[in-house]
Parts: sequence; structure tokens; C-alpha cells
Amino acid sequence: MKSKILFLAVILLSTITFSQTKLGTVNSDLIIGKMPQMKNVLRRVENYGKKLDSTFQIKAKEYQAKIEAYKGIEKTLTDADKKTKIQELGALEQEMGKFRQNGTRMMQLQRDENMRPLYKKLSEVIAEVAKANGYTQVLTTNGNQFGYIDEKFDITQLVLDKLGIKE
Repeated sequence: MKSKILFLAVILLSTITFSQTKLGTVNSDLIIGKMPQMKNVLRRVENYGKKLDSTFQIKAKEYQAKIEAYKGIEKTLTDADKKTKIQELGALEQEMGKFRQNGTRMMQLQRDENMRPLYKKLSEVIAEVAKANGYTQVLTTNGNQFGYIDEKFDITQLVLDKLGIKE
């Protein structure tokens, strides 16, 4: 009887031991920042921003020119004409505000679009490293999401090595 209980206990313990998961962590922001393709992404986003900025500068100059023109003829205008011109200038100012807001959104979309291939590649390499090293789960360390992380399970360096990125 004792041998059967001992046998069952050994089987139970070995099952529990073999079924444990191996958890790893990775600092994806650090890796993305060190990827050589990141320089190209930043350059493309910067160039896009410059195009948007130059378009905004043209609109701002047109707006400023219309304000100066209004100031020059303001004394000769009737009250109704003044009101109409002020409404036109207000509409232009609102249009510029919307352009500025849209520009911010467009910049974020452009950045996201350019970053997508980097995140895809990183995800694939993390999966390769995790499978090769027997990890069942890998969590990111970005954003202080954990109270404690055992550094021996951090696979950031393994992923950097697999990508050929030097520290």
C-alpha cells in the first residue's frame, strides 16, 4: 500500500514538475530603439513632418497676408463688410486649427505605419527565441507593468543577439 502511495506521489510530482511553464520577459522598446531600421523610420517620419509643416507655413502666410490686407482696408469698409471679412478670417483660423490637429494625427498614423514592420519582425524573433529556449510565455517589461522580474528570465539580450544588434 505504501509503495502504491509513494508511486502515485512520485508520478504526481513529476507531472507537476514537467507541466510548469517557463516565463520570460523582454524589453521591446529597447530592442526597437536599437534596430538599424529605426533610423530609416525616424527619417521618413521627419520628412513627412517637414512636408506637413511647409504646407502649414503656406497656409499661415496666406492667413497673415489676408489679415494685413484687412487692416489696410478696414477703415473704408462698411460694418456689414467688416463683419463678413472677420467671419472669413475666423473661418481661415479654424481651418488652420483643424489642419494642425489633422497633422498631428497624420504624423501618428505615418509613424505607426512605418513601425509596423519593425514590430512584426520583433514579434517573429521573440517567438523564435522563446521556442528555442523553452519559454511558454514572454511578457514585455515596458511601462513598469511588474512589481518583480527575475532578470535571469529576461530574453532581451538573446533577441538582440538573434537580430545581430550589438549593445
